[in-house]
Amino acid sequence: MRTLSQFIAGREHAPRSGEHLDDVAPATGEVVARVPRGGEADVAAAVEAARAALDGAWGKTSTEERARLLDAIADRIEARKDDLAALESLDTGKPLRLAATIDIPRAVANFRFFAGAIRHDRTDCHLTDGPPGPALNYTLRRPLGVVGLISPWNLPLYLLSWKVAPALGMGNAVVAKPSELTPLTASALAEITAEVGLPPGAFNLVHGLGPEAGQALVEHPGVAAISFTGGTATGARVAATAAPVFKKLSLELGGKNPTLVFADADLEQAVEGAVRAGFTNQGQVCLCGSRLLVERSVHDRFLEAFVARVKALRLGDPKDPATDLGALISLAHRDKVEGYLRLAREEGGRVLCGGERPALPAPLDRGAFLAPAVVAGLPATCRTATEEIFGPVVTVHPFDTEAEALAMANGVRYGLSASVWTRDLSRAHRVSAALDTGMVWVNTWLLRDLRTPFGGVKDSGVGREGGAYSLEFFSEARNVCVKL
Repeated sequence: MRTLSQFIAGREHAPRSGEHLDDVAPATGEVVARVPRGGEADVAAAVEAARAALDGAWGKTSTEERARLLDAIADRIEARKDDLAALESLDTGKPLRLAATIDIPRAVANFRFFAGAIRHDRTDCHLTDGPPGPALNYTLRRPLGVVGLISPWNLPLYLLSWKVAPALGMGNAVVAKPSELTPLTASALAEITAEVGLPPGAFNLVHGLGPEAGQALVEHPGVAAISFTGGTATGARVAATAAPVFKKLSLELGGKNPTLVFADADLEQAVEGAVRAGFTNQGQVCLCGSRLLVERSVHDRFLEAFVARVKALRLGDPKDPATDLGALISLAHRDKVEGYLRLAREEGGRVLCGGERPALPAPLDRGAFLAPAVVAGLPATCRTATEEIFGPVVTVHPFDTEAEALAMANGVRYGLSASVWTRDLSRAHRVSAALDTGMVWVNTWLLRDLRTPFGGVKDSGVGREGGAYSLEFFSEARNVCVKL
């Protein structure tokens, strides 16, 4: 049993409350760590340490020094990749193979990418001709100050690094609040920042519950910006708290993403892509394609192949290299997903496969496992087909025309991502332009380029991160006009 600490001003601290939370392994139900129950006092200390770092050594670092430190963090994550993958799998219940091949390598890539991005960043320069004489305008990019980073439980280190790397790269001091459900790799990252020599206070970590530590971070007057990834309802509370005091906000929220399969698609590739989009990480990815829209002329053939492929997914021990799906994040979350499957039946849906709790040997019999489910026969406007479930459930809906497919795809409150499967290049461009989403993949899913804008529309969020968009978010542009 390990006991985690807050990480403030370069040192470990017990929570001011003296209280701890249980960190439960979703696959076994075991308590694997005690997590600090932080609150307002911990956040205040972290913000004070961050401000002192900006006023001291960290505020004087050059771009090249910050890039060197980001590269050093990437090196240390890479050196600990096996250990970190094991921690991530233990904490989330996801297959170890997934953590080792996706989550940890992506964290490495995030730090390396932003090290390069700040080295090669450039700003605008404008020569002004008009009276009262020529002038030169140039733009400086300055750090915001202390920034709060709130990250979710589904991709803990992956998404925390996505925020930490550009925030530090632009010279801000960070106070991070990871999910209390998955704290292990966040604490490991804190250790790594100290090992590479990041000045004390540049990176601070406060564990705790969202309504306590998270709310205190959003409310703190010394925090200039909040980058939040999580549920839409929580994001609305973050925005309501931060907006009146004019904090800069980036909100990456929920999704109910469509996968559109047209009759002219390569159906074999589309089946594989739709399965991956629907069930990666047990369907617990904000980008998962949980609504499958299939042109009617190929619907039955596609659905038969899709269900067969879903039934073949291997559910079980996250440590087994053959496992495709592990446990959901918690027993409570499994109950929520099962509630939606009951609702689906009430709304007239047919569960074609999955939805049951598998029989697994001890200690996995205490884990939050659920077989991946495919539901057909539902109207595209029902609750099951329009509300975010965030689990291994995909609903399937036929369509007759491109216009009908777009109406179904756009007919939800969310607008994060979509994927389109077609061989018709004109249709691919036309449909992609007409979708109400922040991101569209054509004939693939989750093929990421870290330079591109990441974010959604409608209830899926506000703002964009990624590449230059992250550098802009984590900095303030200042124009300087020099009369010549």
